[in-house]
Amino acid sequence: MSEFINNRARRIEMLKDILKGLHEGKPVEFVKQQFAELVQVADSGEIAEVEQMLIAEGLPVEEIQNLCDLHVSVVRESLNQQLPAESRPGHPINSFKQENDEAASLLDTLQKVVTAYVDDPSEAKKFPVTMLFEQLSEFPRHYLRKENLLFPILERYGFTGPSQVMWGIHDQIRAGIKKMQAVLAEDWTSNPPRFATQLKDAFDGFATPMREMIYKEEKILFPASLERLTESEWYSIQQQELELGYFRIQPGMEWRPAEMHILDEEKRFFEGQSGSGSDGQTNGLFGLDTGALRIDQINLLLTHLPVDVTFVDENDEVRFFSQTKERIFERQAAIIGRKVQFCHPPSSLDKVQQILDDFRAGKRDTAEFWIQMMGKFIHIRYYAMRDAQGIYKGTLEVSQDVSGIRALEGERRLLND
Repeated sequence: MSEFINNRARRIEMLKDILKGLHEGKPVEFVKQQFAELVQVADSGEIAEVEQMLIAEGLPVEEIQNLCDLHVSVVRESLNQQLPAESRPGHPINSFKQENDEAASLLDTLQKVVTAYVDDPSEAKKFPVTMLFEQLSEFPRHYLRKENLLFPILERYGFTGPSQVMWGIHDQIRAGIKKMQAVLAEDWTSNPPRFATQLKDAFDGFATPMREMIYKEEKILFPASLERLTESEWYSIQQQELELGYFRIQPGMEWRPAEMHILDEEKRFFEGQSGSGSDGQTNGLFGLDTGALRIDQINLLLTHLPVDVTFVDENDEVRFFSQTKERIFERQAAIIGRKVQFCHPPSSLDKVQQILDDFRAGKRDTAEFWIQMMGKFIHIRYYAMRDAQGIYKGTLEVSQDVSGIRALEGERRLLND
């Protein structure tokens, strides 16, 4: 076994074979015995790297999700020996870890009051359950920052496993939280014992995967991210975090990158930089089909549209989104240059891919959907963009809250004060 220990490539291949064995049904204890020497030196990022390899070889993402806990159990002994990752307040990893500590503490307390209610299903015992759960239900903003800020940068390094596997688990946790909310909204007075059973099942349904996700983040995702991201990339995440918000923490300001600059893509986005000369700019004006505008006028025009616009180019990469005052769907600068397939949860990926494939093949030019969300009626339209020769050049997404439009009646021909 010793020849594998100091050779990362061979060690990864061995770990890959072991995880394949798990998927093929080999007993966990047998695998642990086979792994006895290797587990002592397992690198924090190797398990995630191997899972990504297995996905690339055709192993379904859903199967990786189902067996993710089993994978972690094999190397848990090694992972538990690792030192904490980033500890300076203000660093995104430190903020993530502080939130995990808050969530873990709330989970423990909530579990105690749920158990107390199950033992004595009275109104007095239900109140602390509702109060604590309302606080904990805000935790998914932690996942939102992972999905919109951290995952896009990991994908630039070809490290797509976390966004493919973890995002699906995030959605399972979100669904569990919604189920708990639905249970708490029921009339529990008619049958308190039945309600108590439903409450315990609903709590376990989201608490267990949430706890496991905390472990996977701190022992696998965060160390692997620290190995890959540069200080400027961490800084770009830090600069965008506040807009998405934090869970029960106020990040410190002790951490600052050695070089105060951000990625070129994001810098161009924030400052609205553009080239000159060959791009059609003359005297500060950009020539358009029906006029000419300055760059500041173009930005103002796009940010004042009564709709949200997102442009995905012919390579399926996000190239632009309009930052209107009241965006319907969250967008962060980190998605610029990101494959649009990674901007959606796995559960909706097949729908997104079908639209792109149909547009590219010329089977359709538009696609539209409408949903009800947070009391709003949202109309979502997709348009295939083609040049004068009919060649596909990308997709335009237009989203609009049409609640007020749907409610209009009669006519208005005069200007109201």
